[in-house]
Amino acid sequence: MAPSSKSTIIVHTAYSIRPATLADIPHIVEHRELMFREMGIPAEFDDMSAATDLWLRHALPSHTYRGWVATTHTGEVVAGGGLLVIPWPPGPMTMDPRCGFVFNVYTKPEHRKQGLGRRLMDAMHEWSRNEGLERVVLNASPFGKPLYDAMGYVVAEEPMMRLRL
Repeated sequence: MAPSSKSTIIVHTAYSIRPATLADIPHIVEHRELMFREMGIPAEFDDMSAATDLWLRHALPSHTYRGWVATTHTGEVVAGGGLLVIPWPPGPMTMDPRCGFVFNVYTKPEHRKQGLGRRLMDAMHEWSRNEGLERVVLNASPFGKPLYDAMGYVVAEEPMMRLRL
């Protein structure tokens, strides 16, 4: 029988979710690049990776960026996600002057369908609740949208627009 051209799914009986450290920066940078590549978003990936690496070297220790990674029983980092807590003025939805912004949620293809995205999101939600955050937002890729829908995320009616300067 000829080998299958489909990618192999590796099933691990145990994954661990833990906070990201400085040692995880190369994994976070790689996941961010792979996420955008899989979404088909063009970028200057070498420049983006270098800039993200530098940013994380300041953002992780200062807690501007809170990250979580999923590891296998051997310690291999196979998934991750991050959260920024940004100042946000009180408004019609909440008086909380902060907003949690989730991004960089990514799982390597051979480790998908193991519940890692949900477990990473659960870790970010738990941390946010413990910090008293009242809202968490994200931009959903087509790959992540089914998970976020299932977790109760809804498309906001806020008329946010974007202008690149």
